Amino acid sequence: MIYNRIAVLRAERSLSRQKLAQEVGVKPQTIGFLERGDYVPSLDLAFKLSQFFKLPVEAIFSPDPSRPLSEQVYTLEKKEA
Repeated sequence: MIYNRIAVLRAERSLSRQKLAQEVGVKPQTIGFLERGDYVPSLDLAFKLSQFFKLPVEAIFSPDPSRPLSEQVYTLEKKEA
């Protein structure tokens, strides 16, 4: 399974599934399938999403689930203390 941050990235930018789909040349359902983890993107689509969000592919997709940001921040602050 490939995990992704597409829903979070979309929410941060106030983008609908339809608008993102239009920008990267897929159907809105494809974006929904990606967000739910029901579909693994082609390399071409992964690069299109990377270019659209202006992020490296590995910042969007990962073989491991993403830790919640609050957990990452809390762990970071705890280590610094």
